[in-house]
Amino acid sequence: MKKLKVGLLGGTGFVGQRLVTLLENHPYFEIAVIAASENSVGKTYFDAVNKRWKLDVPMPGSVKNIVIKNINEVDAISSEVDFVFCAVNMPANEIRAIEESYAKAETPVVSNNSAHRSTPDVPMVIPEINSDHFKLIEAQKRRLGTKRGFIAVKPNCSIQSYVPAISALLEYKPTKILVCTYQAISGSGKIFSDWPEILDNVIPYIGGEEEKSEQEPLKIWGHIENDKVVNAQQPIISTQCIRVPVADGHLAAVFVSFENKPSKETILEKWATYKGKPQDLKLPNAPEKFLTYFEENDRPQTRLDRDIEKGMGISLGRLREDKIFDYKFVCLSHNTLRGAAGGAVLSAELLMNEGYLTSK
Repeated sequence: MKKLKVGLLGGTGFVGQRLVTLLENHPYFEIAVIAASENSVGKTYFDAVNKRWKLDVPMPGSVKNIVIKNINEVDAISSEVDFVFCAVNMPANEIRAIEESYAKAETPVVSNNSAHRSTPDVPMVIPEINSDHFKLIEAQKRRLGTKRGFIAVKPNCSIQSYVPAISALLEYKPTKILVCTYQAISGSGKIFSDWPEILDNVIPYIGGEEEKSEQEPLKIWGHIENDKVVNAQQPIISTQCIRVPVADGHLAAVFVSFENKPSKETILEKWATYKGKPQDLKLPNAPEKFLTYFEENDRPQTRLDRDIEKGMGISLGRLREDKIFDYKFVCLSHNTLRGAAGGAVLSAELLMNEGYLTSK
């Protein structure tokens, strides 16, 4: 198979570093270009990132000598790649502009950023859950006036643990969800040496996170009508998002009520058998088992279980009835793998499999 040539926009940041490691020896994709802000332009990837390498695995040798380009050189970069991953750290209006510029240059964009998540004809997809939303791409291309250029995004990392769990139960019509997420510091692009203030501390605020956590699931559960996603009206979601002193992994405590309350045995069966196209197609980054339930009272634990299925699986536990809601449970996802870079790569794998990403 001829590999598609990939550009990484924002390749020097935390998510960009994760993308670099995930794309090393990938069977479908190879990194052709790494682009970043002007501060890094002209340096090799090694020189630009070495002292800021945040992962506990070595920097792949294949990228060390790649010379970083300016992300604003849209035409030049587009001439060298088949599509780009976008993980830039810029104001939202600038991200929207740069992503549309690449799409209009006939270079598809698979984005980790939030800037286009509310754009009605931009699919925001968790591949196992709402891959049918990729159908929006044809309408989006008509709006942009492109033949192959488009934008697809992945949702916020904070929702990736509880949205899969609820998605498996949508037939029972959840009406109310209360979620409190306990989020790792890597979600802010930091490691402990960057942020000593977080040690022995909990911060009960993450800017913009609660709004995203309450709104984005409704787009994922929405339907396509007149070439756009119409958000679901239910369930009503209320969240609190809290930063805790762990390196990786977002834990969520979830409370849920249903219009048609299922039994506990039914819920466990639905979770055990829930899967999507990535599993059917055996995509390279697809977890073999999407949802894993732990019977132990003290699981899932962030340090023990965040790496399940190479960080692409969701861990669940402590399902029990509640005095106010119907049920409560705990779930966990790896925020920089399933929640960020890994989710984007899995989306790209599915987009390629369905013919949206092709060689130029």
